[in-house]
Order: sequence, then C-alpha cells, then structure tokens
Amino acid sequence: MKKLIAILFAIFFISSFLLTTALAEDEQSAVCAVYFTGVGCPHCAKTDPIVLVDLLKKYPDLVIIEYEIYQQQMNAPLLYQYDSEYNSGLGIPLIIFNKNEYLIGDIPILKNAEGIINGLNHNDCPLIDGSSIDFNNLDITSLQGQPKIWGNERILLKISDSGGDNKVLKELLTTNNISSVIEEINYNIIDPKSVPLSGQNIDFDNAIQLDGWVFQWNGEKINAGSEKNTGFVSADIFSPQGLAKEKPALAKIISLAVVDAINPCALAVLALMLIAILTYNPKQKRNILLAGFAFVCAVFIMYLFYGLVIIKSFQLVQALTSIKLWLYKILGFAAIALGVLNIKDAVRYKAGGFLTEMPLSIRPKVKKIISGITSPKGAFTIGLFVTVFLLPCTIGPYVIAGGILSALELIKIMPFLLLYNLIFVLPMIVITLAIYVGFARVEDVSGWKDKNIRYLHLITGLIMFALGLAMVLGWV
Repeated sequence: MKKLIAILFAIFFISSFLLTTALAEDEQSAVCAVYFTGVGCPHCAKTDPIVLVDLLKKYPDLVIIEYEIYQQQMNAPLLYQYDSEYNSGLGIPLIIFNKNEYLIGDIPILKNAEGIINGLNHNDCPLIDGSSIDFNNLDITSLQGQPKIWGNERILLKISDSGGDNKVLKELLTTNNISSVIEEINYNIIDPKSVPLSGQNIDFDNAIQLDGWVFQWNGEKINAGSEKNTGFVSADIFSPQGLAKEKPALAKIISLAVVDAINPCALAVLALMLIAILTYNPKQKRNILLAGFAFVCAVFIMYLFYGLVIIKSFQLVQALTSIKLWLYKILGFAAIALGVLNIKDAVRYKAGGFLTEMPLSIRPKVKKIISGITSPKGAFTIGLFVTVFLLPCTIGPYVIAGGILSALELIKIMPFLLLYNLIFVLPMIVITLAIYVGFARVEDVSGWKDKNIRYLHLITGLIMFALGLAMVLGWV
C-alpha cells in the first residue's frame, strides 16, 4: 500500500510539473522584436512588407513593436537609446530580437530574419533600457514614443499618452474572440485608417478607439449598436493631432519666403531687366507689363524646379539615418548663420556679401545678359537662365525650407512649394504693376533698394535668426 501511495504521489507531482511547464511554455510562446523603419526609406520599402505583413501571417505568435522615425519624429531619439544598450547601429531598417541577435539593413533582414524566428521558441521583448520582458508581462502603455504593435494580423496604435488598460490591449491583439474582450469596456467604433509602410499602405476592415490607443483588425465585426462611447472625439490617427504630430510647417515656410522675397539681389535683377526694356523701346509701356510678367513666370517656374531638386536631395539623405535624425536642428543652425551674416551686412555693409548678395564677380555678366532683352519673349528666356546667377544670394532660405518640407509626401509638399514661390515673386509683380501704371519709375525702385539695403538685410537677419533659434530650441 505504501508503495502504491508513493507511486500515485510521484505520478501526481510529475503530472503537475509537466502541466506547469506546458502552461509556462504556452504563456511564453510569443516571439517579440523591435523594428525601426521610416516611411520614404527605399531600403525599408523592401523589408516592411516582409516584416510587418508576410512574417506576421506565417507566425501567429510573432509580435513586432514598430517605431517609424521619419513621420513620427518623436521616435527618432529611441533609435539612439537602443543603440547605446544593444550596439545595434543607427541605420534603418533595423530589427532587434535581443542583445546578441539584431539585423540592420534590407539584405541581412531579408536573408536572416525568418531563420532567427524559426530558431526561437519564444523571445522576450527587448526594452529601451537594455532589459527584456516576456510579452505577457509587458506593460505596453508604458512604452515610450509612438509605437505601433503588430501581432496576429492586427495592430495597436498609440495616439496619445492618455493611458489605457494594458490587459485589455494585449488581449485584443491575441484573443480569438474580440467581441468577448470589448463587451465590458468603453470604446468608440471609428473608420479604419490605412497604416503607411514605406512604399505601400496596409488596410484594415475594422477599428475602435479606446483611451489613447486605436485597435484595427480584419474579419470579425463589432455591432455598431454595441458601441460604448468613451466621451472623446475620434481623431484622424495620422493627422498632426494623432500619430503624426509633425511640427507646423506653414509659419516657417511663409517666414522663409518673405525673407527670400525682400532679397536685394532679386529686386536688382528685376530692375535691370525693366531698364533694358525701357531703354530699347521707352514708349511701349505695354512691353513693361508683358516683359515683367514673363520674367516673373520664368523665375517662378525655375525656382519651383530648384525646390523639387532640393527636396529630393534631402530625401536621399534619409538613407543616412544619423544625419536625418539631426536634420531639423542642422537646418536651424543654418538659419541662425544666415541671420548673423545678414545682420553683419546691416551693421557693416559691403556689396556682394557671402550668401546674402550676388557676388561682385558675376554682376557684370548678368548685366550684359539682361541688357540684350528686347521683348517679353526675350525676358522669359533670360529669366529662365538668369535664375542660376540668383541662386548664390537666394538659395539659403530656400534650402532650409526644402529641408523642412522633405519630411512630407509630394502631394503635401506642392501646396507649400507653390505658396513659397508665389510669395517670393510677389514683390516683382507689385513693382512691375507699379511701373506700368505710373506709380513709380524703375530708377525710383532701384534707388529705394540702394537707400534701404541695410534695413532689408536687418529685417532678413532678424527673421532668420529668430526662426533658426526657435527651430534649434524646439519652440516651432
């Protein structure tokens, strides 16, 4: 009997141990990784669909914590902090499993990510402080920045710091019955939003908003009548009020355009062109109007082209992530430098100042070219060509504006770019009309410019310095 009891106890303890082990393994079955990417990064365009779509479909227990750093700039510092703990590097795309296993670059990820996942029974989530924790024990509401958490072909998006129920959020990501999880909580049913990847968007069928999070999924729908309103208004999760809290660009672009518009260099070139037209045919005032507008149109077209080139150049820099992360502050310091140069010209003026006026060496060439204008058609042609000589004294503010706009998509860039160039040529339009209707003479415009050139430089310098300082200190 004693032997029988001993055998039964042994069987009981062994069974309990095996059951506990099985349950523990089941609880720790999630393979968790952190993924850094950037919408617009050409290398990320190759890995995003694999990491965030294909692998998640193939491995239901895979959880990816994504940090996008180009549109959500608040995520960019996290890349530095992870590098300091994991020595993972500052390039993207980057996927981190633990301190010994991480992949940086599109080719390593495409070749090796799936192999690493296959070799892991489970993997704790690597945290920003160098520690790691099983996903079941992770408090996702404490994650820094604006993460997107992917799992089971679903996504959680952090849209604010207003908290959330950690247990509920994780259950939404892992449960087989979404309705059973949300029946006891408050939420708002909202329209699902496309989630941008580099090179494509991912669409979902359903979405709800609860506290500071949005949950999106496909398949099982929630009855609209079951909605439990939380009292907050649903926002566009990728608007400046949602995930993409981009710093407002309009005020900065207008300020830079105004600075460029009052540049003495551009006004001087316009005056030379109008003088050339008047000298050739002083009685044909209509030619003043047509030639002036033709010249302005040429400048507008060419500067629009230059702007697109500048922006594209900045977007190519996105491949160099360490530069990209500091780009906004670099542009701020550049604005401060241009402000100081213009203030210097206001205090101690010298014609042909570096980056503030057209160099003296090329002025005779420009004057000779413009003196050959005899018609509106000629004004347009020369206008296309002479913008090259305008660049040394007008390019500074335009480069800064291009750097700011480079973080946006082309469809969002164009309205800003059109507005910038409209402001830039506005003084030229006003001067042309004033001379045509007889309010002023070309000599008056040229004389006013020469008389007030110090004040023009002072205004330009103060605006540029203030804008640059605000950008560096994070005020705008």
